[in-house]
Amino acid sequence: MNTRLTRRQMTALLAAAPIPALPLGPALAQSALDIKRGSGFQPIPIAVTNFGGDGGPQATQIITNNFRRSVFITPLDPNSFVEKQTNPEAPQMDKWKVLNAQFVVTGRTGRAPDGRLRTEFRLWDVGTGAQVAGQQYVTDPNNARRVAHIVSDAIFTRITGEKGWFDSRVVFVDETGPKENRSKRLTLMDQDGANLRYLSRGDELVVTPRFSPTTQDVTYMSFGRGDPRVYLLNIETGQREVVGNFPGMTFSPRFSPDGQRVIMSLQQGSATNLFTMDLRSRSTTRLTDTAAIDTSPSYSPDGSQIVFESDRGGGQQVYVMGAGGGAAKRISFGEGARYSTPVWSPKGDLIAFTRQKAGAFGIGVMKPDGSGERIITEGYHNEGPTWAPNGLYLMFFRDPGGQAGAKLFMADIFGRGEFPVPTPSWGSDPSWSPLLN
Repeated sequence: MNTRLTRRQMTALLAAAPIPALPLGPALAQSALDIKRGSGFQPIPIAVTNFGGDGGPQATQIITNNFRRSVFITPLDPNSFVEKQTNPEAPQMDKWKVLNAQFVVTGRTGRAPDGRLRTEFRLWDVGTGAQVAGQQYVTDPNNARRVAHIVSDAIFTRITGEKGWFDSRVVFVDETGPKENRSKRLTLMDQDGANLRYLSRGDELVVTPRFSPTTQDVTYMSFGRGDPRVYLLNIETGQREVVGNFPGMTFSPRFSPDGQRVIMSLQQGSATNLFTMDLRSRSTTRLTDTAAIDTSPSYSPDGSQIVFESDRGGGQQVYVMGAGGGAAKRISFGEGARYSTPVWSPKGDLIAFTRQKAGAFGIGVMKPDGSGERIITEGYHNEGPTWAPNGLYLMFFRDPGGQAGAKLFMADIFGRGEFPVPTPSWGSDPSWSPLLN
């Protein structure tokens, strides 16, 4: 039985027993943190107290670990806590001021009389002593981890003013075996590496999985016995269908923002051009018609433009054009550099890319007009950025070469922190889902 609830279903359950928040203090009229601040940036210190109840330790650990990787919020060491609180009631603020905590999280989780899981949290502003957020969640016990992520999102949003990202998933390619004969399986997990689930058996090569922005579908490429095919997979039902049979090689499928089309590149002779397919009618539309290699397309979040890589100017560079095709404008101009795998931020404000220069592979971002380029991380061999649903983080893979394999990493877009993403073995080609809804 599938007990994974949508965010709307969760909200309906929560509405039965909300925890009213007290009036907000002046420091939290909007948010407590300017995430774009430059050299003077300091993360917000927060104390996550031990949640009471049978499921409390797990909830406390998940929420704390989420904040450790958030860059913008830093959890205090629980060994330093003077007050050992295990309930959602108001903490003694003086004891937390000594630790320089700006916020305290209190909570409890356990079984309700009907057997469902009841989780309650409150967020307290230490400076004002006010409760600034609070909610109660009642759901199936199998959703315990997800509730902890939703609590983390609520706190993250209250403090930063930005959307959360913890209640999301990642699809990637799990790699096992020797380098010369590596098995690659389509794999799904929560953004923190939990709830791992294999979506393919590993008997055929799979690459470039991409989440739909509107459904629980994934598009990917499979190299079976014949030509490579683009597949559409419903990750909840396991139903798989071929998007289309195309002559020649197909590359880099990706959904449109409304989830109704798939854009991809098709090789015809020495040229590779961009095409879209309407998933309802299965009709295709050609977008580029050059003798070059146009590939790795990605829509802007409003669906009006497409960013892609092309060697039409003599080397790999990034271009932007209208969603219906037509003239394309080059936006990457780093001296002596090649640019690839561009992908538009869900906010629409930035485009992420892979840059290869002087033997180093960098993951970076630039504005849609090509200005403001900055490299977030650089080394050997970084590739394939994918955006968190709130547009503040990137996940990518890094392959050190030799007999080792690629591993997944994530970093914030300001380059303040970088963290490994746990996978059972090697991993590549990550795609971050939208927030579950």
